Amino acid sequence: MICAPPKSPHNLIQESLWENPWKIFVACIFCNLTKRIHAEPYIWNFFEKYPDPESASKADTLILEKMIMPLGLSQRRAKALITMSHGYTRLNWQDKPSVLYGIGKYASDAYLIFCQGRWRDTEPTDHALKNYVNWLRTRELENEHICS
Repeated sequence: MICAPPKSPHNLIQESLWENPWKIFVACIFCNLTKRIHAEPYIWNFFEKYPDPESASKADTLILEKMIMPLGLSQRRAKALITMSHGYTRLNWQDKPSVLYGIGKYASDAYLIFCQGRWRDTEPTDHALKNYVNWLRTRELENEHICS
């Protein structure tokens, strides 16, 4: 049984999205090459307009590009968000999230850590995820119970 990941002093957005892998992937697409502080308002606006993968997979590309344009990479992100959402509902991706368009190591690691509780066998390269996993390892060494 997977339980909620512990809240860390790093306050990663994935800590609050752990129950929904699609939302983890969306957040990772937004945060890729962008600081969270800049991306986060757009993430929440996106979820307001597209609350699930079905609605996101049917998004109008031009409307989505305009919505996220201030972040940069709007064409690339819009394509990734729409195509990933389409695949999310149609592909068998659970064992290998990277089969989803736009999902690389960063998002796959976030999925393993936050949704699967498999942080012990994940070696993230993203500095925020690495900090989170190192924080979990330190807590475990201090004999704090961390469920997964």
